[in-house]
Amino acid sequence: MITKQNAYHVPFAVPEMDYSQALCMLNACLRFGIVPDLAPVEDMLAELGDPDLAFVCVQIAGTNGKTSTSRYTAAILAGEGLRTALYTSPELVSYTERMEVGGCPVSEEAFAHGVSAAHVAGERVNARRVAAGERPYDITEFDTLTVAAMVVFAEAGVDVAVLECGMGGRWDATSAAKSIRSVAVTGIGLDHMHVLGNTLEEIAGEKAAIIKPGRTCVLGAGTAEPASVEQVFLDQARSAGVTPVLLRPEAIGERRPGLVAGESRQRASAASVEPEASPGLLSPDGLPVASFRVTKHPHRIGAPLELDVVTPRATYAELAALKPAYQAQNIACAVALCEEYLGRALDADALFTSVVQCPTPGRFQLLRPEPPVLIDACHNPQSVEAFLSAIDAVAPNRDERPVLLAAVLADKDVAGIVELLAGAFPRVAVTQTSSPRALPAGELAGFFADAGANVVGVYPSVEAATSALCGESYVGCGSITLAGELAALFA
Repeated sequence: MITKQNAYHVPFAVPEMDYSQALCMLNACLRFGIVPDLAPVEDMLAELGDPDLAFVCVQIAGTNGKTSTSRYTAAILAGEGLRTALYTSPELVSYTERMEVGGCPVSEEAFAHGVSAAHVAGERVNARRVAAGERPYDITEFDTLTVAAMVVFAEAGVDVAVLECGMGGRWDATSAAKSIRSVAVTGIGLDHMHVLGNTLEEIAGEKAAIIKPGRTCVLGAGTAEPASVEQVFLDQARSAGVTPVLLRPEAIGERRPGLVAGESRQRASAASVEPEASPGLLSPDGLPVASFRVTKHPHRIGAPLELDVVTPRATYAELAALKPAYQAQNIACAVALCEEYLGRALDADALFTSVVQCPTPGRFQLLRPEPPVLIDACHNPQSVEAFLSAIDAVAPNRDERPVLLAAVLADKDVAGIVELLAGAFPRVAVTQTSSPRALPAGELAGFFADAGANVVGVYPSVEAATSALCGESYVGCGSITLAGELAALFA
């Protein structure tokens, strides 16, 4: 492994692109679509002298919650004194958001340098393949970005990089990293079915592939049901010789010793580090269980969520976040994952600070306080259900809720998303984002009308929608790209 004393450098000359050139090059790679093959990334990393060995990686997969869990994981590890990087996707406003070091997006210069290095590595690999009579690789946008991130993180001298899978797990470009120590799967839903499979069990199999020998593993609350899905993960863990920690709501077992209702966080944390004070729960299969309990639900937008998390090693009382209640399982998953990565209990005071200060852009994010404009990046039925549960908690009276501004990508479960949203708001406006995958606003309006919604506006662009809704309170959701375009307009 490359040591911090022997800092990583790209082993060959790289003609440097500027940021705009890097974006043009990445856009050109979109023509290759999704290619289920790790070989291009593996070969490019080898060509670059294995920058992924300059640090250790934590990998997170899942249909929903993986971005927030990744952010909380990076924040918690940083709070433990590690120089931490985060690789996530997609961005809300700028491509640079996909790579963070020390909690901040990398500069446009660093981003472009990483892309330049990845691009040249791909050219060198393909030139060698052509010379050997082999077909050149179709190197995708995500392949290039992943390799670029490894270069940027290695040159930044990070200790650990938290890698969010872009899609699935088995063939995801992040799986080419050779230094993955710990993994988590947040949950399973029907998404990207054209690539991952037509059933929950097939999709689970693709995500479970990141559980490999020698790695620690946390299976999030969303992996527990149905039983056939949970079994896919347990079978994979068993075959890999890995003992996973199962994260479940507290209701599956009794509260463990060491946490007394109402005691201070300092007192609870002091008790938690004693092994005999927190012996841990076991599942019926004898696997270690972590649990969480929401102790205070937010009663309005911007009000705090409070929760307790109990792991096989410790009890953490009164964690808080200015987030909706559905984030509790993501915070708890990150806590358990960080413990497994470090192999010890966490510093309770540092944990409290890391959680309460962790940003989750596009996740129940208030862009304007008065009149309120709220965005959420929910983009499939499972995430919409979580979003609506948060809306129910802060605005229980449907008729008093603001306008819904919706945009959906055509390759998503449009009918499933619309069915859930249509009855949740008294008025609905629809638009379409600049994404080439965007469902035309007129077609989306038809879906909402058929579902019985009161459609009050149809707008050809997000900018046109915000102009029409100027001065009104509204909630924007239905796609990640809508959340991103709204965030950019309010920046």
